[in-house]
Amino acid sequence: MAQVRAAEEALMKQLPGGTLMQRAAGGLARRCAQTLPKVYGSRILLLVGPGNNGGDALYAGALLARRGAHVEALVLDAERVHRGGAAALHAAGGALTRTVPDRIDLVVDGILGIGGRGGLREPAASRVAEVSGSLRGAPVIAVDVPSGVDADTGAVTGMAVHADITVTFGVLKPGLLVGAGAVHSGLVEVVDIGLEPHLDGRPACYVPDIADVAAWWPRPVANDNKYSRGVVGVATGSEQYPGAAVLSVSGALAGPAGLVRYAGSAADAVRAHHPPVIASERVADAGRVQAWTCGSGLGTDERAYAELRTVLGAPVPACLDAGALTLLVDTRMADWLRDRDAPTVVTPHDGEFQRLAGGAPGDDRVAAAVHLADRMDSVVLLKGDRTIIATPDGRVFVNPTGTPALATGGTGDVLAGLLGSLLAAGLPAEHAAAAAAFVHGLAGRLAAARGPVTAADVAAHLAEAVASLRR
Repeated sequence: MAQVRAAEEALMKQLPGGTLMQRAAGGLARRCAQTLPKVYGSRILLLVGPGNNGGDALYAGALLARRGAHVEALVLDAERVHRGGAAALHAAGGALTRTVPDRIDLVVDGILGIGGRGGLREPAASRVAEVSGSLRGAPVIAVDVPSGVDADTGAVTGMAVHADITVTFGVLKPGLLVGAGAVHSGLVEVVDIGLEPHLDGRPACYVPDIADVAAWWPRPVANDNKYSRGVVGVATGSEQYPGAAVLSVSGALAGPAGLVRYAGSAADAVRAHHPPVIASERVADAGRVQAWTCGSGLGTDERAYAELRTVLGAPVPACLDAGALTLLVDTRMADWLRDRDAPTVVTPHDGEFQRLAGGAPGDDRVAAAVHLADRMDSVVLLKGDRTIIATPDGRVFVNPTGTPALATGGTGDVLAGLLGSLLAAGLPAEHAAAAAAFVHGLAGRLAAARGPVTAADVAAHLAEAVASLRR
């Protein structure tokens, strides 16, 4: 948050005193008004901590009180309350209180801001628990960041506010995007307070939207043929896990590559489900490709080891998933990635990440992914509700389309195949990983809208998700 604080200080030097807080309060009050069925007569409770975060809440409360809302501020530390904000609320007809009212239509969490560390302490924790028990469905709007959430990492190490909406000022904070913080933040709205010209350096995270992904997505042109669009090799599945081969090939076929070559012992199953695919028994017999996806359902036997070794020896980009990641650890092949002449993307879930990194991602998932990417000299796609893509040079992409519906067996196989297809079509590894995660998430959401989700459902909705990029 140092970059944000520096930008705020630079901007405040150019503005009359209090202007920045008034901008923030205005945006917060507008969102509160939009959330309520009506402002006049509604009962709003402000949870007010010390400092500017509490001041934002108090000034917003004053604006709402002027519109006829009944606004009360539960001040947690009377000695450190923002005096100007408290005076403004009083002048507008609002009041300070020490008790939780019987009826609440909206709660505004202004306890802690971006400087808060660790969970809520007393008396704030008890007060939040008391208010939570009195909500009866009333929405909670957090000011800048839900209190108890680490704005830098998304860590929640104690009690924290669960917000339905978070109104954040100037820029998105990483803690609203990843880990437990994303769950606690609900819907996030950014209020522009004029910080952008004063922000220096690279963003902590990039959050691609549908326009970004549409711009990255390779499109065929008039003189293309199946080879010029890219050929992806898929070395997945086994006699024990033929479904992994079928699913990963499904993902590859939904991508932009013009041809899919399958190599593995599930060749018969792939031929039966996907007639357009050229299938062979071994990577060495597959023919020329522009990228490989390897590992889903591959197993960890000698055959699997030989296939992975051949994939890593090829001078083309590679996506390594599931069994390939296990083999990297078990055979100490991870060091090979640093010597490859082509990009590599690894796609671990938390358990696989722990084996690769020697420890769990922990509370700071972004830093953990960046560290592993640097160590392996590979792009790391750390799966989760908010999938993180980290590059060896420290760039981070956070996928906004994740859904719990994807937490079912085989969906990662589909993702790996799609990612390989994007690599074969020529996308840089980080864009391929971010685009694959985005579209995979869209497909999961589309499938979930129709009922319980299987990996085959996700694969079936990939074409619709890709088509949505063109709208």
